[in-house]
Amino acid sequence: MPDFALNHMTVARMSFARLLDTAAVLGCTGVEVRNDLPQPLFDGLDPAAAGEMAKARGLRLLTVAEVKRFNDWSADKAAEALSLMRIAQAAGAGAVSLIPRNDGLGLGNGERRAALRVALKSLKPMLEDHGLVGMVEPLGFPVCALRHKAEAVEVIEALGARDRFRLVHDTFHHTLAGGGDYFPDHTGIVHVSGVTDQQVTVAGMSDAHRVLVGPGDRLGTIEQLAALATLGWRGPVSFEAFAPETHASPDPARDLAESMRFIRDGLGRMAA
Repeated sequence: MPDFALNHMTVARMSFARLLDTAAVLGCTGVEVRNDLPQPLFDGLDPAAAGEMAKARGLRLLTVAEVKRFNDWSADKAAEALSLMRIAQAAGAGAVSLIPRNDGLGLGNGERRAALRVALKSLKPMLEDHGLVGMVEPLGFPVCALRHKAEAVEVIEALGARDRFRLVHDTFHHTLAGGGDYFPDHTGIVHVSGVTDQQVTVAGMSDAHRVLVGPGDRLGTIEQLAALATLGWRGPVSFEAFAPETHASPDPARDLAESMRFIRDGLGRMAA
């Protein structure tokens, strides 16, 4: 059965302290924090103090997100990445999240690969200096310049950087990208959400459709988790839901507990 984690986006209205308390009550292994929420990262707390708060609750800070458009490399992007790495290191986090450009530019085959190689080659020594891993998250949207995990793996292997970069396998983005191979040896974390809207096409799915995993999920989330487990992957499964109705829940801990049970029961049935 998976070790669950909680991405702050799923409970975007919670304070950092309440995020930690909720994750601890649910028995999560850790949390992912973000710099793209309305409130400041760690609610403005010193990163070291924030890390101690997590540790006191038996939680790990799995990732600090995010370096946006990381494969649109520049001096400014390097400074942005360095700043986030320093924060992550001070907080005792294990990784920083690397999100590719998602603006319809840089989509040509040669351009995509060259930009990705430049960025990862530049990021590798920075991550080494800070003792961190870069979590590379391909996005399945057609406008994304890194849709497929295979492309990231190809460049990571070419750079001999498997120890410094890991993939995020996101069940939503895996579906939007048309599926494809699983890379358990390269996967650092799995993000799960569900889409239960039966009217929207796969091409029309957006972050706003991403709710907690439950009955009617169209992403095959449980099947994806089972496939990864069969291939030997073991690691944190982090809830990352963006839907406004998920954020507005009066009892998010209850909802998350129900989703955890649904996933565990589904995996149990598949393993039987």
